[in-house]
Amino acid sequence: MEQGGKTVFGAAVGILMLETRFPRIHGDMGNAMTWDFPVHYRVVRGANPENVVRGNPRELIDLFVEAGRDLVAMGADGITTNCGFLALIQEEVREALGVPVATSSLMQVPMVEALLPKGKRAGVLTISKETLTPAHLKAAGAAVDTPVGGTDGLRCFTRDILGDAPEIDFAACRLDMVDGARALVAENPDLGAIVLECTNMVPYARDVRRATGLPVFSIQSFVSWFQAGLMPRRYELDLDDPRF
Repeated sequence: MEQGGKTVFGAAVGILMLETRFPRIHGDMGNAMTWDFPVHYRVVRGANPENVVRGNPRELIDLFVEAGRDLVAMGADGITTNCGFLALIQEEVREALGVPVATSSLMQVPMVEALLPKGKRAGVLTISKETLTPAHLKAAGAAVDTPVGGTDGLRCFTRDILGDAPEIDFAACRLDMVDGARALVAENPDLGAIVLECTNMVPYARDVRRATGLPVFSIQSFVSWFQAGLMPRRYELDLDDPRF
């Protein structure tokens, strides 16, 4: 007998989205075609890039919990978000929703560092180095002295994403990402990998890899791993095959 209890079946991951209007290209977390598997979306009304990245997302916990509960009721088996700065509310949301919660790409930092050779560490590239604090890193389980670089003050990536611009020059954003990553590596020669904090950075992960020569981890790699646990792939086994 099949078990019920959900409204929608076949999608395990639920994504809590900030309220925005800027365009989202393929690769962006908010573009549904980015994913190789179906996902649920829910917009958290009243939460936006300005009050999450430059404000205090702890003041918005109730909004995220309410939207998260809607996703769980809809059918999500695990919840993530589309802003790395929401690491600050990981514990509260996890406790309130009662399902696995992965608020931030930053949660990959300790896992990535466990993979690296001795003497190497992970660095973070963020949309706002100015406001990414040791508290965010600690909440994600990362060392508070993790190297951090940003796209602040470059051409347009930080300005237009945080400003919720209705039009964005994505070619210029690509240059911002490459320049920001190269600066991070130049300032920290012991880096062995880069973790992209911002979920809007995914379309440029390959460019960062090419520019720096380092492995690059993002919300796309994190949520794909998350999905693999929530809904493991099914394999057809031929028990008559002598190789088994």
